[in-house]
Formats: sequence, structure tokens, C-alpha cells
Amino acid sequence: MTKTVGAVLVSVRDALRKGGIEDPAAEARILVGGLLGLDRTGLLTRDGDFLSEEDEERIKAAVDRRLQGEPPHRILGMRSFFGLDLTLNPHTLEPRPDTEILVETVLDILAERRKEPLSVLDLGTGTGAICLALLSTLPAARGTGVDLAAGALDAARRNAVTNGLGDRFETVESNWFDHVSGRFDVIVSNPPYIATAIIASLDREVREHDPLLALDGGPDGLDAYRILATDAAEHLAPGGLLAVEIGYDQNAAVKALFEKNGWIFRVERKDFGGNDRVLVFERPMDKQ
Repeated sequence: MTKTVGAVLVSVRDALRKGGIEDPAAEARILVGGLLGLDRTGLLTRDGDFLSEEDEERIKAAVDRRLQGEPPHRILGMRSFFGLDLTLNPHTLEPRPDTEILVETVLDILAERRKEPLSVLDLGTGTGAICLALLSTLPAARGTGVDLAAGALDAARRNAVTNGLGDRFETVESNWFDHVSGRFDVIVSNPPYIATAIIASLDREVREHDPLLALDGGPDGLDAYRILATDAAEHLAPGGLLAVEIGYDQNAAVKALFEKNGWIFRVERKDFGGNDRVLVFERPMDKQ
């Protein structure tokens, strides 16, 4: 006889706890709810519903994958970001809540310009998370997502269409600015910023499941910022902004790189853990 939703939720929680998962109750809700298409309320209201044998098998397989180190949202193939449901694939970084701070910071700066037909360039777009989140709040804006991984661009285009933004979003396969043309009002990026030697020591969930292309920032983790600091101004319109996510210990180094290239520092933001996370710069005066 098959089990009820409630009984399966309990058994999944217990299995995850025994497997050493840090927050087994939360992850049980993510996995069971995600696989059954139920939010937290749905899990409660349908607590006594019986599952099909097929659903039980899918949940069992998901638990097995989780216990082998695969992150729950990778198993589901989906992650929520800034109110958008985003498809993941092996070529995309899994967007984290801290990156929403970059989106919020840019929107705060653009508070008086939200209805303007702004153009947004997202470098290393991955799932399209940052650009699509901005487009979802800027109704007249258009966005371009750039990535070197064709598979990531496939996911970004799919996510744009799924979230009703496909007509305002395009993609370019490019190594940073190599195939990018034109000027934009806003450039955003969550670039690879992990120092190469550190990658092997990252949590298993990150080092084994996030793409290396989205993690490896070179010997000191600053390779991408050097490119942005030297080349981005040529692709910004007068008055344009550039916003980047940074590693927790990179604030001073990244600021120095941009200021060396004439950029004007605008604002910084910390993440939910109190670490430096976002820097925003204005286009250099000599590029106006």
C-alpha cells in the first residue's frame, strides 16, 4: 500500500537526517514539494493524500541523489530567484539568494528611471537570473545575456520565455565582450571569482555540481574583474552603471582595479551574512 504525503515527508526527513543533511526538514519539504508540485501550504492541506507508486519511486530516487551530495534544486532542475522560476542545467550556476541583493541594489539606483526603455547587459548570464529579474521589474527595459557556454544560453532563453520575458531578452555566445556590440545603460555580472587553488576545498555541492567555468576566477580570483574594469566602459552609455557581485574578501581589491581604470565608485552592499557582496560603479568620466 502506498504512503500518504505526510508519511513520505516524515520518512524523507528522517533519511536526510541520518545522512547528515544539515536542515533535513527544510530539504524534505523542498524535495517532496518540488516533485509533487506542492508548496508549503499544499503539503499541509494534502497531508493525508496517498501517493502513487510512481511518485514514491521518484521521491526515493531523489533522496538517494541527495544523500550522494547532489543539491536539492539540482535534483529538481529548478530554482526560484526574485519571484521567477528558473530552469537549471549542468552549464548553469545555481542562483543563490545573496545574488538577489545585486538586483535590488540596481533597482534602488534606478528608482526614478524604472519606466524608461533601458538596456541591460548581463555578462556570464547562466540561467539569466540577474537580467530576467531586472526585466521583470523594469517593464520597458530590454536585456542581453552573454555567456561562453551554449548550454547556459539555452537555459536562459527557456527561462525568459517561461517567465513571459522572451520578447525583451536575447542572448549572445561570447567570451566576455568579444562578440558584444553597442552600448547599454546597465551592465551587471556575477562573474567567476573563486581563486583556482581554492576550488578543490569548496563544499562538495558546489565543486561537483556548479560548472567550473562559473567558479574559476584565475590565480587570485580577480581575472574577470580585470576584464570588466578595462573593457566595460566602451559598452556603457553616458551615465551608465556597472554592478558586480564579489567574494566576501574582495572589496578592496576590486575597488582598486576599477578606480585604477577611472571608474567612479557609487555604492556597496553586504549579503545576508554580513559579508561584502555587491559593488556598483559609474562610467569613467573620460569615457563620457
